[in-house]
Amino acid sequence: MSETTTARTVTDILQPRNTLVAGMVGIGLAAAGDWTGIPWGLLGAVCAGLIPAGYIEWERARGTWGDRHVVDRKKRAPIFFVILGSIGLGSLGMVLGDAPTGILVAMLALWAMTVVLLAVNSFWKISVDSAVASAVPALLAVVHSPWWLLAYLLTVAVCWSRVALTYHTVAQTVAGASLGAATAAAFLVV
Repeated sequence: MSETTTARTVTDILQPRNTLVAGMVGIGLAAAGDWTGIPWGLLGAVCAGLIPAGYIEWERARGTWGDRHVVDRKKRAPIFFVILGSIGLGSLGMVLGDAPTGILVAMLALWAMTVVLLAVNSFWKISVDSAVASAVPALLAVVHSPWWLLAYLLTVAVCWSRVALTYHTVAQTVAGASLGAATAAAFLVV
């Protein structure tokens, strides 16, 4: 298998939508301490991962973007606004539904991370894939077990794949991964 094929496989499997679906369900489960956290995690996954991915696919079908990567940073702002709105509405639903604190704080941390991604993206192309790939295992380590930090091997794989596919520079992936880790650090404070 060529390096490009391997990088494409890694970036497709560990894309933000997939990482957030698995991660948010795990965060919800850990935050609640039992199965009642699964629906909250699914709500988080829908709002943070599936709705934004659906929006990207909708824009692709309209011909706005060539693929899910939206390599032109000048075209990325609408995605960030969809993410902010979706996570915001999901968080409101969690507050009104008395969700476990851990999943709500994870949503708010992802919302704050998206604000920073939007701000940075206005002048520099930061890696969203790397940010999500870093935030999810860090958040899982906070709410469940420090053993989740071993999943940072997957974060490194995502960063490598983004550089190998020439979607980002090393600096852009390191900045994204650092922002993801900072998201978890903010989560620790609560």
